[in-house]
Amino acid sequence: MININIQKLLHGANGQMNLDINLEIKQGEFVALAGLSGSGKTTLLRILAGLEEANGIIKIDDSIWLDEKFSLSPQKREIGFVFQDYALFPNYTVIENLLYVNKDKKLANDLLEITELSELKNRLPQTLSGGQKQRVSLCRALMNRPKLLLMDEPLSALDPAMRTKLQSEILTLHKEFNTTTIMVSHDPSEIYRLSNRVVVLNNGQIIKDTTPKEALLKTNGSAKFSFEGELLDIVKVDVIYVAIIAIGQQLVEIVISNLEAKNLIIGEKINISTKAFAPILTQK
Repeated sequence: MININIQKLLHGANGQMNLDINLEIKQGEFVALAGLSGSGKTTLLRILAGLEEANGIIKIDDSIWLDEKFSLSPQKREIGFVFQDYALFPNYTVIENLLYVNKDKKLANDLLEITELSELKNRLPQTLSGGQKQRVSLCRALMNRPKLLLMDEPLSALDPAMRTKLQSEILTLHKEFNTTTIMVSHDPSEIYRLSNRVVVLNNGQIIKDTTPKEALLKTNGSAKFSFEGELLDIVKVDVIYVAIIAIGQQLVEIVISNLEAKNLIIGEKINISTKAFAPILTQK
């Protein structure tokens, strides 16, 4: 069990913000931290890792990591941290990066086997692709069999196909090592695939603590489908108006009324929902 009750005054783009988190996490849970940029997600990870100071208490099972009189050094906290930028030693080979953390060669080779990196273990990081580097970073984070694995948007720089592949490997390793994992992510599909719990932060406070399905589904009333997008343009075609909307990486066109055309503002976030239609799913 992880008990977190911490406070820290932050200075963000919108002025001062008090990070105030009271959270209990069970052994083996996979928790996704979600919320707008600047809401305190990464700072919370860094406090858990001991990389930033805070007031309050952090307790892992019977071990105190932080209280009013004591703060355990980062080196003594049983954590693994996976960064966005890989943070690998450039002059060490793949296997040397892992063994730097722990000299357990069997564990290193097992991790490389699980992540399909065995044939690359004698390569230097600069010769690897982004996905391969991130797999090495993940393996290195697990070399001490951490009680807590922290991941800060670990797959944000990768293409969709590689993200999906690494999501599967992250889930496999999470289950294999029975590690408690906390991941910052803005990707709904990633959150849904990996986590069993979503904690949403806003302005330093927890505003929602629920299941991925409840956190991510955004239908209202009797609506069957609902998407959030950005209104890019409104174009008049003959006698009708067409709204051009960006949803994720795709543009869609929606016919709108004259009144909607007058009231909608280019650049604003909007919800698109429908009450009844028969969706057709096809493989790409």
